[in-house]
Amino acid sequence: MASPFHIISNNSPAMPPPSPGAHPRPDWLRVKFFGGERYQDLKRTMRTLDLHTVCESARCPNMGECWEHGTATFMILGDICTRACGFCAVPSGKPVGPPDEEEPHRVAEAVSRMGLRYAVVTSVNRDDQKDGGAHIFARTIEQIRRRVPGCKVEVLVPDFRGDWDALNVVLDTKPDVLNHNTETVPRLYRQVRKGALYQRSLELLRRAKQAHPEIPTKTGLMLGLGEEKEEVLATLQDLAGQGTDILTLGQYLQPTREHLPIVRYVHPDEFAEFKVRGEAMGFKHVEAGPLVRSSYHAFEQTESVIK
Repeated sequence: MASPFHIISNNSPAMPPPSPGAHPRPDWLRVKFFGGERYQDLKRTMRTLDLHTVCESARCPNMGECWEHGTATFMILGDICTRACGFCAVPSGKPVGPPDEEEPHRVAEAVSRMGLRYAVVTSVNRDDQKDGGAHIFARTIEQIRRRVPGCKVEVLVPDFRGDWDALNVVLDTKPDVLNHNTETVPRLYRQVRKGALYQRSLELLRRAKQAHPEIPTKTGLMLGLGEEKEEVLATLQDLAGQGTDILTLGQYLQPTREHLPIVRYVHPDEFAEFKVRGEAMGFKHVEAGPLVRSSYHAFEQTESVIK
């Protein structure tokens, strides 16, 4: 059997080399990559069922750790996104054909095979669909609960282009957590989140909380794209003002040299300060650190909020 883990170097495919002229990657961004039996089993399950994970598509640095512990974030609605955000490694373009109506069954089958207690489901943007794929989200939640009773389900949804009926289709299935990432501060939206609107994301979080106060809401930001500290604090205040329960803050890592450059690496002490400031604003849980991603330790995040 191969060694259960190795250290990801600065030239690892999961953490690509920085662009010419970029700051050297600091030591705190080196992570262990677990490649043991559980990791291989999960990878085989995903390939056998023709499923996608955002872990792979987004080149998440925590993929090895999470997979070795039997957790993964399922990416539904295909693997082609209709938007081309400057930070994201998921391929963009025009999807071929409508969403796969059998996909929810296969996700539920994977959750069952993996014996998950907590499943995270996200998607590409499907602006080519009238409901943005909301019905596939809803059916995926329903199928997981039917196949694996007791498994909690967190959904990380797109903005549905402001179609609040589509949002309600997802909310009416009562996910255990409704997550929608804000990603960055308002000033950087045009270059970072093409096709998205800051106020629309705030409204989505507000509407979700108003419609179902019992469902925890969650959002996240990437730091290191050129935002200023005061901009981050103002954004956190906006998000707290929508009644958002859970906040994640992590370091932006450039997926390829064609994506937005890293302006700076944010020190762990700064993340620690944002955590304290966020909790003081009213977030029930703040997960902050260089390697934090939206679904990293998601089960533990939710446990601290759902009593």
